[in-house]
Order: sequence, then C-alpha cells, then structure tokens
Amino acid sequence: MAKKAKASSPSASASTSSGNLVLRGIKRSVRQTKSREITKAKQRKNKHKIDAKKPKKPPTAFFYFLEDFRKDFQEQNPDVKSMRDVGKACGDKWKTMTYEEKVQYYDIATEKRAEFDRATTEYNKKMESGDYEETDEESEYDE
Repeated sequence: MAKKAKASSPSASASTSSGNLVLRGIKRSVRQTKSREITKAKQRKNKHKIDAKKPKKPPTAFFYFLEDFRKDFQEQNPDVKSMRDVGKACGDKWKTMTYEEKVQYYDIATEKRAEFDRATTEYNKKMESGDYEETDEESEYDE
C-alpha cells in the first residue's frame, strides 16, 4: 500500500476538485471569489471620483521653501541630478533653519490656505444651490 503524503499543516491544504476551493475547512466557489473581487474593485473605483471643479489644497510652507531651495541648489551644484540628493539636502536645511527664517514661507502658505478656504466655501455654496450640475461625463482624472 502506498502512503499518502500529508500536508505540513491543515491550513495549507487546498483542493480544487469540481471547481470548489477548500481552504481551512471553508468551501468557496472559485467563481464566487472572483466575482467578489471584481465588485470590490468596482466599488473602490467608483468611490474615488474626483471633481475637477473642486479647489485643490495648497502646498505647505515646506514645499514653497523647496521651490526656492531647488533653484539655488541646482545653481550651486549643477552636477547633482538626483532628486533624492536634492530632497535630502533640502530637508536637512529646513530642519536647521530657525523660525524667523521660515516665517516668509509660512506667510505664503497661510495666504494660499486662506484663498483655498474662500474658494472652497464658494464651491460648496454653488454645489448646494445647484449651479454646478453633476454630470455623468468622465473626468480626465478618473481612472
């Protein structure tokens, strides 16, 4: 008589006889599992529709500093092409800066944030009043 090889653990055993998948004592149809995955993917896709008319959040003070720093850093180090190196140098510089040096960037960020807040309230009022009609057309950002 030939002995059957045992699986190393009962949870690792799987059988695909007659289109059923058996894992850990639970039977699931292969078709049911695939259809569930498809519907979950569709739900995630539908959930993330982006309204192109909605105002975008402004960058933080660090990103305004990053713009200025990149220009200066590229002028001083034309041989450095790696964005990783530029980002590291920028982060190190930002950490060593005093609050007084950062204030100009915080001011810019505060102004942009105020503009964003005004645009958002205006957008919300228009949405409530129905000036912006929701269309079924796909936005260029939907994917």
